[in-house]
Amino acid sequence: MRHPSVMLHKTPIQTPLSQRLSQQDELVDEEICPSYGLKKYYPAEPGQVLDNRYQILVKVGWGSSSTTWFARDIRGYRWEPEKVVALKIINAESQTVANERKIEEHIAVTDSSHRGYPLFRTHLESFEVWSQERRHLCLAYEPMREPLWIFQRRFNGGIIPLPIVKTYIRFLLTGLDYLHTSCGVVHTDLKLDNVMVNFEDPSVFDQFMDTQMSEHMQYKVDLFGRHVYRCHNDFGPLRKVRNIPKIVDFGLAAKLCLDSDYGIYPIQPDHYRAPEVILGCGWNTSADIWNLGVLLWDLIEGKELFQKVHDAKGHYVARAHLAEMIGLLGSPPRELVAKANSSLLNPWPDPVKGEGGMICTNANEYYGGPFFDDDGNFLFENLIPDRGLADTLHSLDQNERDGFLSLVRMMLTWRPEDRKTASELAQHPFLRLK
Repeated sequence: MRHPSVMLHKTPIQTPLSQRLSQQDELVDEEICPSYGLKKYYPAEPGQVLDNRYQILVKVGWGSSSTTWFARDIRGYRWEPEKVVALKIINAESQTVANERKIEEHIAVTDSSHRGYPLFRTHLESFEVWSQERRHLCLAYEPMREPLWIFQRRFNGGIIPLPIVKTYIRFLLTGLDYLHTSCGVVHTDLKLDNVMVNFEDPSVFDQFMDTQMSEHMQYKVDLFGRHVYRCHNDFGPLRKVRNIPKIVDFGLAAKLCLDSDYGIYPIQPDHYRAPEVILGCGWNTSADIWNLGVLLWDLIEGKELFQKVHDAKGHYVARAHLAEMIGLLGSPPRELVAKANSSLLNPWPDPVKGEGGMICTNANEYYGGPFFDDDGNFLFENLIPDRGLADTLHSLDQNERDGFLSLVRMMLTWRPEDRKTASELAQHPFLRLK
């Protein structure tokens, strides 16, 4: 007979039976990721209990290195309030797992009095589980509604109204000020996927969970025998607009110990890559400012600023990216070109695998340089488009366009040291609500 106190503790609940998809040849969620079979995803199942802590309920996200599930905390007594977390289960042998946990722990304890402190989602706790003698790190987070790219779709035309965008930009800059000045961290991977909004009302989350507890989760069996579940993450129309954006995902973030420190290895998503990264000149927190500046076009125009960064096969083409920068911003300063030419051949301490698996020892090899001759002339002038920054803005009236251009021209500068800081940018007149 069980001890009476044991009977008072929470126990796993019955989850709906899963339903196998009829089309087993269809790629589902993470299966579309390159080299999926080598990623070593954890074989999570609805109803499964991990580490005697969390019972998996419903899959709500996936990526190239993890899946995310809403999971119920089964610790505590039955009369205590129910608690559900977003549980990120990271692939075995992930190269970024240790860094992600360490950076998030640093962000969470540095300075809770800073205004930007609440604008980050960091893990509440972490633990490890095993599958087939492989170890997986699990990170538990507060549940969030959705990333910005889904949030955008809640509005007419897929564009968030400008007053909300201005508020969100100010939030993100306040967050980056905390990240850069207090934590000494460069995010390096700012994109709509990595900014999430919280729930506008607890009832949205509660209703979603009630619905999921009566629906079957669909799955297929992959070539390795793993069940791949289809993501359920549609929380429906907004009931009101009270959602706060938070910066997430620190797997690729970098901590700079001193203000004078800089990174040298390739960073950032292709469309948002700063010029100093491509040119091998070294980067610091100002690379995030460039990254955010480019990202603002996704928010305001609903499309990327740079349109020619990939070739017909989807491969990144650095010379075409630089050509667009020249078309939009003018030619780079001579001293930056001279620094780039002298830096391109500087060997990295450790080689890096580039596109196509080629082992690269410097930025020149990785990005396909050189890009300028000894006199500082761009070698691919035929790629320079005939358009300026103002030509890329179609949704703003003249006054708003001028204000926006004033802001982003302080973010999109060739020389990193010419960019304003996040704190300075947050005070820009364009971001004031009328």
